Amino acid sequence: MPERPMPDSRNDAPTAESPVEEHMPQQTRSEASDHALSFEQFKAQVLEDFRLACESREASVLGRKEVLTGKAKFGIFGDGKEIPQLALARYFQPGDYKTGYYRDQTFMLATGVSTVQQFFAQLYADPDEGADPFSHGRQMNAHFASAFLDEQGRWLDLRERANVAADASPTGSQMPRSVGLALASKVYRNRIGAENGIAEENNFSRSGNEVCVVTIGDASTSEGVFWESINAAGVQRIPLAVFVWDDGYGISVPIEYQTTKGSISEALAGMQAGEDGRGLDIYRVKAWDYAACCEVFEQGLQRCRETHIPALFHVQECTQPQGHSTSGSHERYKSKERLAWEQEYDGLAKMRAWMLEHGLAAEQELDTIAAEAKRSAKTAQKAALDALQNRVRDERDRALGALDRLAMESPQAETVRKLRESLGKLREPTRRDVISTLRRALHESIGEQGQARKDLRRMLNGFDAANDERYHSHLHSQSPANALAVDVVPADFGSEPALKNGFEVLNACFRANMERDPSIVAFGEDLGKIGDVNQGFAGLQEVFGEERVFDTGIREATIMGQGLGMAMRGLRPIAEIQYLDYLIYGLQPLTDDVATLQYRTKGQQKAPVIVRTRGHRLEGIWHTGSPIGMILGSLRGMHVCVPRNMVQAAGMYNALLRSDEPALVIECLNGYRLKEKLPVNVGEFTVPLGQVEVLQEGEDLTLVTYGSCVRVAQEAMARLSAKDISVELIDFQTLLPFDLDGRIAASLQKTNRLLILDEDVPGGASAYILREV
Repeated sequence: MPERPMPDSRNDAPTAESPVEEHMPQQTRSEASDHALSFEQFKAQVLEDFRLACESREASVLGRKEVLTGKAKFGIFGDGKEIPQLALARYFQPGDYKTGYYRDQTFMLATGVSTVQQFFAQLYADPDEGADPFSHGRQMNAHFASAFLDEQGRWLDLRERANVAADASPTGSQMPRSVGLALASKVYRNRIGAENGIAEENNFSRSGNEVCVVTIGDASTSEGVFWESINAAGVQRIPLAVFVWDDGYGISVPIEYQTTKGSISEALAGMQAGEDGRGLDIYRVKAWDYAACCEVFEQGLQRCRETHIPALFHVQECTQPQGHSTSGSHERYKSKERLAWEQEYDGLAKMRAWMLEHGLAAEQELDTIAAEAKRSAKTAQKAALDALQNRVRDERDRALGALDRLAMESPQAETVRKLRESLGKLREPTRRDVISTLRRALHESIGEQGQARKDLRRMLNGFDAANDERYHSHLHSQSPANALAVDVVPADFGSEPALKNGFEVLNACFRANMERDPSIVAFGEDLGKIGDVNQGFAGLQEVFGEERVFDTGIREATIMGQGLGMAMRGLRPIAEIQYLDYLIYGLQPLTDDVATLQYRTKGQQKAPVIVRTRGHRLEGIWHTGSPIGMILGSLRGMHVCVPRNMVQAAGMYNALLRSDEPALVIECLNGYRLKEKLPVNVGEFTVPLGQVEVLQEGEDLTLVTYGSCVRVAQEAMARLSAKDISVELIDFQTLLPFDLDGRIAASLQKTNRLLILDEDVPGGASAYILREV
């Protein structure tokens, strides 16, 4: 492997040798500004940034020690990225959005999204209320999120907050959603105050004058979703600011193996925006140059905010003092020369030298600040660990008392006492230790009927209930607007129902909903001008405009990310995947992000995007396939609807658009030109999710199926009827959730025979259905 050369220490932006006044923020230098800072105020801000940098660095060092000593499972930290993140935080405004990278702890501390104690609570996976407000112990460390919702699942006013969309671990996964978060600002800017538009007082935007900041490591720019997202941002001209932290490696693999020309900014040079504003603004700055970072970020973010021209900030020469993570040491793959360079160009050392050179502080003052930062980080770390351990010790003490009482009445007293003694000796017990000991005690006392055993059983049930809330809640919305709580409104066909093509039924449904709710937007390949390949949106762009019904490029991952991000900002997107097979290209944002969002934030964020597609043609594997098993295994946390016709599909859309949950709706590809009765209340009636429909009563056989297979089953049943075979046909309508009322089991009690008809591969959907039944 070739050795990575030493980085070029020259900087395209102004350097630290320039006078300090040149790098004070524009608002500082401008005498006309109402918010102008004096030099002393600027100095105080710089000293506070240095303190935060030192505190964040110490948190990284302590965090690594906590993992290596076994107190935490795994750690990944932001050491080496402190200086540019402090500069970024300075120009991140209330109402802006951030999504990104699991090394952004310094940014979170600087914006007030996180405290050091909360950072450590997440490292220890503390699930208890208030400890880890980002994921409540459900994600590994440095995965941040801010609350978008109140405890009832209602939107907060996001215009005055530092908004952080919940981080996800898969590399590059922040990119697709960032497109949607930024696109929402464009929608709000163009539609606020317009006829049939969005009211100025909405909670989500200040007339579109916010940016979405997305951060990513340089190696992850090799991911396809990065390139797709960059292209989508440039095409759509949205206020997306991409910050690439470039430390020269992807774990151990140097940048020369990752990126053309060894530089993401050079590789993207052809996308540099021209005078017409088409493309990206591209900036380069050195990570250790605090003054240059402040100047470049201030000017670049302001231009992005005002013009909605996306920007890429290539932050070069980051260091990584502790290596990639706690899984290994960077001494294994970095030369002594490289390690020596990283020490010399460490951001804290360079910022310190810059401050001393320009008289912003004295040596002793900086020593005092650094020492105090180390103490405060240690205090916060200890407080986080003590808080968790004290709660567990209290639970352990309760368990010890229960074991004492059991030992007094159980014939297995000696065994129970040994269990009690073993649990009592643990200096740092875990909840697992407590619960497993109680379970063993119950097992040893099987058959006993004493009160102490009953009390111990109740205690264990209480622990189980608490853990159920800690770890199993909020896979779906628990708000009053959840999809299962939507009122059931029957379809009204009137006395003389009109017969319409299936696509016309959908078209009428979408039109009625878009008239009712101005936050609904719809987009996809060929959906705008021609109204999608099957005409479900035909003519609706002319009615509602290109801001609400529009085309996209062939880019399924960012179509899904676009829907996700817009839904997180209060819009109601219908994101179309042209055919079900193509969902594979967009599966990653759905399975890793949409489906898990409510769970991993414990209900603090939601993204009620509706993914619309079509399948079930049963004619081959391309454009007509039906990978249902894959979907069922990947999209837990979303609803999966499989309507048999377009009237059923319309009822499902009506229900979903009144709920606050995400869903996938798979329309029947061969049903768009079949005639159906058009409900009078086509935009109002609802099909309840999770409830099957018995289409025909029978005595001999229970046949369950869905989608286009319903018509296949009905044709077969006509033949069986001639042979006096009575079939009970059940359409279960939704795969997720599935038959919540147990109607299929009730049918089986009558027929004692079950036939599952589906179109997936053997062992796919049918295996899931059989298990559920």
